[in-house]
Amino acid sequence: MRITDLLDKNSISLNAAPADKKETLDLAVELMAKSGKLSDVEKYREQVYAREEESTTGIGEGIAIPHGKCDAVKAPGLAAMVIKNGVEYESLDGEPVTLLFLIAAPNTKDNVHLDVLSKLSVMLMDENFTTSLRNAKSVDEFLQIIDAADESAKSIDDRLSDTGITTEEKKGFKLLAVTSCPTGIAHTYMAAEALEKAARAADCQIKIETRGSAGAKNVLTAEEIEAADCIIVAADAKVPMDRFNGKKVISCQVSDGIGKADQLVKQAMSGNVEVFHGESSETTTAVTGKESAAHKIYTQLMNGVSHMLPFVVGGGILIAIAFLIDGLNVDINALPADQRSNFGTITPIAAMFKNIGGVAFGLMLPVLAGFIGMAIGDRPALALGFVGGMLAANGKSGFLGALVAGFLAGYLIVGLRKICDKLPEAIEKLAPVLIYPVVGILIMGLAMNFVVEPVMGGINTGLNNFLSGMGDSSRIVLGLILGGMMAIDMGGPFNKAAYVFGTAAITAGNYDIMAAVMIGGMTPPCAIALATLLFKNKFTKEERDAGPTNFIMGLAFITEGAIPFAASDPLHVLPSCIIGSALAGALSMAFHCTLMAPHGGIFVFPVVGNAVMYLVALVAGTVVSALLLGVLKKKSNHMSKKGSSERAVLRMWVLNSYRNIKNQKRR
Repeated sequence: MRITDLLDKNSISLNAAPADKKETLDLAVELMAKSGKLSDVEKYREQVYAREEESTTGIGEGIAIPHGKCDAVKAPGLAAMVIKNGVEYESLDGEPVTLLFLIAAPNTKDNVHLDVLSKLSVMLMDENFTTSLRNAKSVDEFLQIIDAADESAKSIDDRLSDTGITTEEKKGFKLLAVTSCPTGIAHTYMAAEALEKAARAADCQIKIETRGSAGAKNVLTAEEIEAADCIIVAADAKVPMDRFNGKKVISCQVSDGIGKADQLVKQAMSGNVEVFHGESSETTTAVTGKESAAHKIYTQLMNGVSHMLPFVVGGGILIAIAFLIDGLNVDINALPADQRSNFGTITPIAAMFKNIGGVAFGLMLPVLAGFIGMAIGDRPALALGFVGGMLAANGKSGFLGALVAGFLAGYLIVGLRKICDKLPEAIEKLAPVLIYPVVGILIMGLAMNFVVEPVMGGINTGLNNFLSGMGDSSRIVLGLILGGMMAIDMGGPFNKAAYVFGTAAITAGNYDIMAAVMIGGMTPPCAIALATLLFKNKFTKEERDAGPTNFIMGLAFITEGAIPFAASDPLHVLPSCIIGSALAGALSMAFHCTLMAPHGGIFVFPVVGNAVMYLVALVAGTVVSALLLGVLKKKSNHMSKKGSSERAVLRMWVLNSYRNIKNQKRR
């Protein structure tokens, strides 16, 4: 399909003069409507605006490429505007937009808008081309300029098929690459093009295998792999890796292949690359190379958090249902004091829900630790992480202990792998099935029992003693401290210390302390749920999708619902949650609220003393934490693989290409 096939003469304006960005988008949508390719103009307009709210489509150099894909589009189309005097558009480089292309795509699986956007982006990198478009005297001339550029431009597949390396010795640096992404449409080919250009600029040979939606193309041969000096694997999907055994391999995200192609080629040519040792026929590539230590830790943490999330949500909601059932069927005031701690398991059906949810929750920490370890040490670290996480869950160290166990598991395998590499080949082959699990699990168990657990146990004991000493202190200060502690580690030693202190206070008849403790634990999940609705650009798509479920978990006093968010960005999330929880706890004390049940959240509000003001305290803490999250958290730059924005990376790719062209011209 040619670009001019998508452009209708009625959808081109060469003398547009919008006053601002909103008017610019409205004019572009009106031009698109003139093509007759929209079944519902307003619905399409809403989609274009929704897309713009995610991040600007002004890619820089005076160019904007807004786009929308929805059911309101009958057939793929383009609209174009030349804005002679420019318009403020919030572009990435801050410059006014003078040339705009609007893309409309039907809501089908063919992703036509991405294909067109990719092709347009390549052409728009040519300053002569864009200048000609801006200076076109008529619509016909505008179309002729596009058609001529489209005719002369090779597709990415055609260009890559022309690449290759020679297997002869001493013929320059030989580089191979593989690119792949989950959808296999845009990222795959953009990374390939960026790497091909970077290699050409560095005067080295390159051949690139693309593993897109249509399957593998330009597949690397055994002879080429043998002759290669280095291999770059830029992928977010599974790539056959065993064929690279014994070769120097750089493994990275596909977005790095797009935005950091020059750095990857430079690293490959420097020789400072680890040798890959394959253990399976398919390996999901991990982010390595010269990335920052902070980003490496972030990606390892996120691997654990993303796998942990279903257990937190599923188990948490089932436990909440158990509390609801008992809340509707049992008068907690009629229960003896020693039975109130069983709330949620009193009726048989509630006990069933609580048991199932409890099992899911029990797997949360082992899964977190296991998949953090796997991100570092691959599959052999999974077993070590599970064992360490289970020990943390059954001991006193909790969430913090599981984090330590996860990283320990990964680096234990890294260390064992280096040791086993020096063993005779016959023994080395036993490592994955014998040495790694036996030695690794033994070391993990010893470390958890004799290092991690004692340290965290000591911290927990110290905190309990500290709280006991403050029992007669100011009620408001005590409520502030207890509420804040419930949010510090959300199920870890600080949280447990405050909770144990609260339950102990119930037996002594001090019901106000338990009220402050519970409201402090309810605030973080509720605040995060509210923040994901108010500040969508501060969270990834995966976090936004999971956020609202935290209302349920927070109202059920399940603080752990906030753990995935806190683990992914502790420096900003934890202070926000601690301040809101501390405020809620202090207000609960100030309002003389009381609670005779040790758990249950909103489902035990019937037994809360001064319930109305208790709700006011919860709302106040939730709002304050949510607002702080909106202020402190940075805009999200990390997208989940399945929900990542193709278009955000496209803009990064275009800007990077512009800079490369300008740098080459300066030379």
